[in-house]
Amino acid sequence: MADNPDDSLEETRAALAPTLDATAAILPLLVRPKPPRFDPGLNERWQAACKRLSSAWSERHTGDMDAIRSAIFSLLAIALESKDTNVLRLSEALASACDRLEDPTPPLRTIAALSACIECLGDYGGLEHDAFMERASHFAGRLEASAVAAVYTRSAILDRLFVSEARDKIERLHDALSALPPDAYALKTETEDLIQQAEHLELWGIVQMGHQLLRLVTEHNDLDNDQTRAATLDLLHALDTAIDAVDV
Repeated sequence: MADNPDDSLEETRAALAPTLDATAAILPLLVRPKPPRFDPGLNERWQAACKRLSSAWSERHTGDMDAIRSAIFSLLAIALESKDTNVLRLSEALASACDRLEDPTPPLRTIAALSACIECLGDYGGLEHDAFMERASHFAGRLEASAVAAVYTRSAILDRLFVSEARDKIERLHDALSALPPDAYALKTETEDLIQQAEHLELWGIVQMGHQLLRLVTEHNDLDNDQTRAATLDLLHALDTAIDAVDV
């Protein structure tokens, strides 16, 4: 006569009961959240400073460096308070890289390293992000390495591509200025794009003139005023001449 299946099932359950109970007791320990590495208030201030830095960096083409410097100094103060070597090293590297932006010709590697680092700092969690320490070490090293100015070798192909695109932008800037009323938004966005492209190629004369044009179109609401229009046209002409000089 065959064994009763129900009896066999009960025996199996009884045999497994201690293992299942032990597993059930361990599971809450496995899913328990990690204790924070930093004071929550300190991390909130870090994230707020990172947000200010990201906003200031995105507006750097207006030529205002004070907001960037202020946000980085806030991060440095928080890093000192944290007493964490990785956080402090990253903040010091950011401060040193920010100083290089004051150079007449800021190194391209420094700008690229700052852009990547600031973008990464905006990720959720702030100092408590699972990958923060690894990222802090990576970006601190990258920022420190960028402090050594690299010799930039100009590329004729990149120069020609820039000139072609820049001439198109100058034409669109003229069209925006000629519109009735002048298209302030198009003037601002096209100028910002021109500055960014010139910055990548370290064409600092064009970058400087681009900043002058950007300040003009953002600080004046009377773009159809004869004096403002004349000043804008003068800058567009100067930019056009500088762009032509690249293609030699």
